[in-house]
Amino acid sequence: MPLVAHSALPTFTRLKEEGEYVLQPGRAHKQDIRELHIGLLNMMPDSALQSTERQFMRLIGNSNRIAQFHMHPFTLAGIERNPEAQRYINQHYYSFEDLAQQGLDALIITGANVSGDFVSTPFWSELTAVLDYARAHITSTLCACLATHAALQHFYGIERRPLPQKRWGVYSHRTSRGRVHPLIRTSNTKFDVPHSRFNDVSEDQLTSANLRVLINSADAGFHLGVSEDLFRFVFLQGHPEYDRNSLLKEYKREVMRFLRAEITAYPPLPENYLTKEGREVVKEFRQRVLDSSDRASLLDAFPEETIEDTTDNTWRDSARTVFSNWIGLVYQITHQDRKKPFMKGINPEDPLGLRFPAA
Repeated sequence: MPLVAHSALPTFTRLKEEGEYVLQPGRAHKQDIRELHIGLLNMMPDSALQSTERQFMRLIGNSNRIAQFHMHPFTLAGIERNPEAQRYINQHYYSFEDLAQQGLDALIITGANVSGDFVSTPFWSELTAVLDYARAHITSTLCACLATHAALQHFYGIERRPLPQKRWGVYSHRTSRGRVHPLIRTSNTKFDVPHSRFNDVSEDQLTSANLRVLINSADAGFHLGVSEDLFRFVFLQGHPEYDRNSLLKEYKREVMRFLRAEITAYPPLPENYLTKEGREVVKEFRQRVLDSSDRASLLDAFPEETIEDTTDNTWRDSARTVFSNWIGLVYQITHQDRKKPFMKGINPEDPLGLRFPAA
């Protein structure tokens, strides 16, 4: 079953306008179908706060139609917000303390815009408190990008390493060979995933900590891995939640910074992203900018719509497969009481029964 619009969160209306199936509470209460309560720790900056909600909620809503999905967004007090974003959070977001008391079946933790050592950020202690709670009380937690790096450092002492330059673009990936993990069951063996980051954790770092990598790229590094129990934590280093135009918006933001003289070098294009036609449009605009004596006058001239028409989404199907499998597995082993992570008989150290032979 679909997402349930159980609150006034504007994302529900936006998704419905986009054609997504969103169930109203009145109809949901008449259906004798199990609920799954999923937390969304949204650490993204203000400009991406609501779009990140939509991206992850769209993936959940289009995943395994076996339950009614109640999404519970929350954030961290240590992340600085502008007044408008803070009003939105105050109106529509939950507190972590309330959610911890009520319980969650699953949790998604987004990336965040952090440069340098994130351990010294004002919200590090809050984030690690959420991670510790999830490890003790939540069936499965899916970490994205920086959240993956944070969890790996917090739990395993794995430190991310700065890349020589930003890893930015769409890259080809393959699933791991050998025994197929249920998370990638029915997935294509080869597909694309977007990446956007300045730091990296390698496959070797994960395997040396007894963690398993399920999806990897020769050019972009590991994309999907799991904790030693094979399910309690799911680590994403790429961005399968991205919309078709997400990388374009990031690129435009960097171009705008150049036009405002906030950076001195014209930004490079995300790799393997635009078609030939799109690259030509970008090339023409870049030359126009470099030839201009008044670059600030071109702030409103960026041909975003023209470029977007030439982009493709080559990762959505594989992302839906992974999220659908993840939700299906949570449904199979989580307790009906959302305060308890597992139904009776599930071994927390081997929740999927893949590590140890059955007794």
